[in-house]
Amino acid sequence: MQSSARNTIKGTVTKVELGSVNAIVTIEVAPGVEISGMITKESAESLGLTEGKEAYAVIKASDVMFGVE
Repeated sequence: MQSSARNTIKGTVTKVELGSVNAIVTIEVAPGVEISGMITKESAESLGLTEGKEAYAVIKASDVMFGVE
């Protein structure tokens, strides 16, 4: 896979929650470490995202923010 995004993290799909328009996809990138994101339902289906499939979280952002209590 080739992408212009600087942050591409490989993992395994652990959950796909399909809605009427969108899907929430969760991948495990390390033991106990998961990343979730929302994509269109059509994209989730065309990528064949199902539990157990290897996938990449591609994170493209111009800002990173942190917070504390």
